[in-house]
Parts: sequence; structure tokens; C-alpha cells
Amino acid sequence: MSQKRIAIFGSTGSIGTQALEVIAANPLLFTAEILTAQTNDALLVKQAIQFNPNMVVIGDEKKYVAVKEALKHTTVKVFAGEKAIEEVASMDCYDMMLAAIVGYAGLKPTLRAIEIGKVIALANKETLVVAGDIIMRKAMEKRIPVIPVDSEHSAIFQCLVGEGRNKIEKIILTASGGPFLGKKPNFLVNVKKDHALQHPNWNMGAKITIDSATLMNKGLEMIEAKWLFNLTYDQIQVMVHPQSIIHSMVQFEDGSIKAQMGLPDMKLPIQYALAFPNRIPNDFPRYDCKKPGTLSFEEPDIKTFRNLALAMEALRQGGNLPCILNAANEIAVYAFLRNRIGFLDMTEVVEQTMQKIAFIEKPTLEEYFETDGEARNFAASLFHM
Repeated sequence: MSQKRIAIFGSTGSIGTQALEVIAANPLLFTAEILTAQTNDALLVKQAIQFNPNMVVIGDEKKYVAVKEALKHTTVKVFAGEKAIEEVASMDCYDMMLAAIVGYAGLKPTLRAIEIGKVIALANKETLVVAGDIIMRKAMEKRIPVIPVDSEHSAIFQCLVGEGRNKIEKIILTASGGPFLGKKPNFLVNVKKDHALQHPNWNMGAKITIDSATLMNKGLEMIEAKWLFNLTYDQIQVMVHPQSIIHSMVQFEDGSIKAQMGLPDMKLPIQYALAFPNRIPNDFPRYDCKKPGTLSFEEPDIKTFRNLALAMEALRQGGNLPCILNAANEIAVYAFLRNRIGFLDMTEVVEQTMQKIAFIEKPTLEEYFETDGEARNFAASLFHM
């Protein structure tokens, strides 16, 4: 396996930092060629000094001078601003993009990377939620793989290796249920952000942890799965699996089910995506089947956790509705994390925005951009951000 040059877009987040751990453990297989961050200049500088990438980009232009000064004794090129993140994605100096920028902001750099034929390791589910039809069509035109990094989609991807000619009957996305599994609205109405940020199984960034608590994350994953694996609404099922050992399953037309199992550790799907099609050794903890324990499954409570029901409706209708859902949700989560709205208010913001913004059945890329802006503005107007 020859050395791969990795561009990590979102290197200071949870996925980015764990990816750098994988790269550090396999210096003969991977180098960090590009690192980008939005605001965390201190960690970006620390990463740049350790990994000596070709270039770094800090999204917050006010922090450019600090980063430039800190790296003046290195050979690392320093850029700043949102446009620079897109432009660097267009440079032909890397082999694979790890798309780990959180939310809608990851869409444009990923598009740029696809346009120049780069392999995508996709950790940003919102890119496919917002414009999955366009992303996957362009990837097919360029004949480049989009390898999922989300643990659930990585599991499905792994189950499908060698099954190219065999028809999928359905996929089963597993959900931990988050910290409020089994709770009802009279409990959830009083939930504060500190409680919502305590996930029982996974250590993730704030946005995805809140999405997991509301089950919006699972809804976004359903939409992502549709595009990644060319599925219909009826072929995607969600089951709550509190132990987070089975990461997802594929049922084929003969009734056989394949599952991918392991301890909840994001480094494994990250490493799998970076090294694909090879599997490489590691010292990650192993799941021990000898230990007593139960693997259980139950239906999600979509009456209490209505974000999942809203996402399922967006998946069913398609068009720009998933884009509206995602934009409103990003605004709602932002407000909740700043104590501007309550836990259940997030669902109200998303639902009202989905009802208000005009539906477009087959949007262009420009219409997706316009839809995103309109949805954000309307969602923000609901609580005067």
C-alpha cells in the first residue's frame, strides 16, 4: 500500500483529531497534507507543528496573523477565510479528502474535491442531506468513491463489500437512543444542554451529540443512506440498539442479514475509510464476545422524538425538503447550545420552517444554496437570534 496524502477538512473537531491519531500511528501509510479549522487556531497550530502539512487554513480570518506568526519557522503555507477553504480543496496536492467540517459548511469544499477527482472519506452527513443527488451524480461522473466514515454507514459499506450484484432488501440503521432513551415530553421539556451533551456510548462534538439526543442524527443518517447506497424510503429502517455494538445491518433479498460489530470507537471507521480497500492492524480495544451481555433492539419512539419523524417525512418527499430540515436544525441546535431555546423547541423550529419554505421537487445547486439561506433566516426569526 503506497503512502496516501490526506487532506483533513475540519482537523480540530472530534473526527479530525481522531483521524490524526490514525495517521500518527501509520506514518508509512498516511501523511497529513492539508489541515483546516474554523476557529480553533491554537489546536490547528499544534497539529501543524506535529504533522508538518503542506498547508493549513483557518476559516476565521481574524486569526490569520496569529497562525501565520506561530508557524513562521516552518515550511507550512497558511491561508485564511471561507473562500480559501474552497480554493485549497481544488488544489491537486492530495489524494483523499476527509470531509469532517460540521454541517452545511462542508458542502462546497467537498464539491470542489469531487470536481478535481479526489476520493472522499465522508464524515459530513449534511453534505448528502442537503444535496445528495448532485454530490453522488458528480462522484459517479468522475468515477470516484465516496467512502462513508459515519459508524453506521461504514458498517453498511463494509457489509456490502463483495455483494455488488446482490440486491438489498433493506438496511437497518442502529441508534443508541441517546441519553434520553425511554423519556417522555414531560421530562424532556426541562432538559438543559449539559444533560443533553452527555452521550452514553460515544464521544462526539457538540452538534452531533445534540442531534443524537433528539434523534435528528438518525434522521439525517437515513437521508444520507438513501444517496450513498441508492435506496428508496421503504428500504431504510431504524432500530434502537442501546449497546452500540452492532453498528448497522444489511438484509439481502434472500432474507440473510449481515451486520458489522465492534466497540463504539470512531477511529475504526476512520481508519477503514483512509486505508480502503485494505484493512490495517491497530491496537484499538476489541469487543469480547465471552463477556456476559445482551444485544437488544427496539422501535424508536417517533411520537416523543418527533425530529426523527420530520426527517423521515423529508426523506419521503425529497426535493429541497431535506435541505430545509438541515438548515433549520443547525440554527435550532445553535440556539439550544446557547440557552436561547428549550430542548423540545428545537423540533418546533424545524417543523415550522419545513412548513414555511417553498418546496422545490428538483432543485438546482443554486436553488439548494438559496433554500439553505431562506430556511436559516426564517428559523432564526422564530426566536430573534
